[in-house]
Amino acid sequence: MREEILDDEHRDFRDLVRSFIAKQVAPHYAAWEERGMADRAVWREAGAAGLLGIDMPEEYGGGGNADYRFQAILSEELARAGTYAPSLPLHNEIVGPYLRTLATPGQRERWLPGFCSGACVTAIAITEPDAGSDISAMRTTAAREDGHWVLNGAKTFVSNGHSADLYLVLALTPGGPRPARGSRGSRGTSASLLAVEADRAGVGRGRKIDKIGMRALDTAELFFDGVRVPEENLLGRPGRAFAYLMRNLVQERMWIGVSALAAAERIFDDTLAYAGERSVFGMAVGHHQSNRHLLAELATALSVARSHCDRAVLAHSAGRLTAEDAAMVKWWNTELCQTVVSRCLQLHGGYGFVREFAVARAFVDTRVQSIYGGTTEVMKEIIGHSLV
Repeated sequence: MREEILDDEHRDFRDLVRSFIAKQVAPHYAAWEERGMADRAVWREAGAAGLLGIDMPEEYGGGGNADYRFQAILSEELARAGTYAPSLPLHNEIVGPYLRTLATPGQRERWLPGFCSGACVTAIAITEPDAGSDISAMRTTAAREDGHWVLNGAKTFVSNGHSADLYLVLALTPGGPRPARGSRGSRGTSASLLAVEADRAGVGRGRKIDKIGMRALDTAELFFDGVRVPEENLLGRPGRAFAYLMRNLVQERMWIGVSALAAAERIFDDTLAYAGERSVFGMAVGHHQSNRHLLAELATALSVARSHCDRAVLAHSAGRLTAEDAAMVKWWNTELCQTVVSRCLQLHGGYGFVREFAVARAFVDTRVQSIYGGTTEVMKEIIGHSLV
């Protein structure tokens, strides 16, 4: 974010995040990529540093700070460092709002202290092998039986999937119609959110999905075979899950858009330095007119996106950001990130294809951002429906 929308407290927090990444993440990241997941100890370190539960109540060990700029700073700095594990923003910004707004006092006592300390890593399980953006195809079910919900089904692309101690699982429940095919759900749709501990009988973790990028982030398949979940693990009201999803997707899409723009800015800065140092045909790469014009185009596009994104961050902090606003941020920034990274890789020549260079890693790491959290095409549908 630009300096003018930050104060000294934000800048101090940014310094804290950068120090944490430099000490606890960057030295280990290559090993985590080889292993396919981050060390569990880093979650405890993040909790001790105050990077978990930023907006959770202080009585449970959280920061008690509702200013979204702090969340955005954490997302930006992780993206600028090219580090996508541990996925602290997924824990804080995607799972966190469900627990903070829907959990009962008893559930808060059970889950929030660990959430804030790093003792309880969380994940959310929505996508299924045959149900991504079209959740009408969802097949995972939960039925009441003797004081429990009996959960059956499968989920995929679950980030933090192998690390998590607690999953929020979206399941169809009796009592209402399924959504029409092609819809994104509605308030009348009967689906519920269940908080499912990873060690419950019948919970199975499949393979770590072999992704082209973000390889240090453990992304898993999950299987639920007659899992008996106590009724008190229901999060919110039964049958209201789609309404909760629509409300919380605003912040999820902001996180993705904020991260994408920060990653693009970092790669552009690196490329600008490279283009000033690397010579081709007796002249710096950046001094050739075609390349100079390209750099001018990218710099302008990034500057415009930064103004728009910062305004959206402030609007979200004030509770004014709409679903359409968040869709615009996600669509624009993730597509711009792909453009910037691709063109910057080209300016690096052969070195752009070498993983030692940040641009090469970003080429695969950032590609998914226009897909997860809702594809670019879905974002356009959301925006379009608000216009006509």
